[in-house]
Amino acid sequence: MGALMAGMLDTDLFLAWTEGAARAVRLHRDRLTGLDAAIGDADHGTNLDRGFTEVGKALTEWPPTSPAQVLVSAGTTLIRRVGGASGPLYGSLFRQLGKSLDTPVTLAGFAAAFESGVQAVERLGKAAQGDKTMIDALAPAARALTQAVQEGADEHKAFERAARAAEEGAKATIPLRARKGRASYLGERSIGHEDPGAASAALIMAALAEAAA
Repeated sequence: MGALMAGMLDTDLFLAWTEGAARAVRLHRDRLTGLDAAIGDADHGTNLDRGFTEVGKALTEWPPTSPAQVLVSAGTTLIRRVGGASGPLYGSLFRQLGKSLDTPVTLAGFAAAFESGVQAVERLGKAAQGDKTMIDALAPAARALTQAVQEGADEHKAFERAARAAEEGAKATIPLRARKGRASYLGERSIGHEDPGAASAALIMAALAEAAA
């Protein structure tokens, strides 16, 4: 578990997050690939599993000494090692999140940095909420996290609320028609399927909540 001391988020928390994300992706790899088979390239789960495995190797080989180093290393590895769109998109999320963190890392600082990371994904993917992409999970998570901070929630409760918002956002993609990515080529046939990127984003946010438990 990551340590949460005196309201500060430490390096161990972010290492626990990446480790938890890797476990979650591995556990749900076939489901993610199945979702992608319906409206994409059928490789989302496989690619992410390989990518987060490489993240673990990189963080072991070059142990980070700060939260920012954990996140920037994870993002750089995902960009280099994951094929398709998900590598650059998740890589941009983690890299921008890491680069935007102030030291020491407070919950409010993390929430602001996370919003910056989501905006980086929006710019790279040219996507907005409602387009049936990972943004449909990440954007609600960012808003929920910011609101939780404003209401004085502790780290565990704030991350739980963000994870719940991400999960609800992922499920909300099912009735949507895809407007971005390969799924958009299917037109009306993309309706009725959960977006695999939103599903994996929900898993990653749930891993953060678990790491902070």
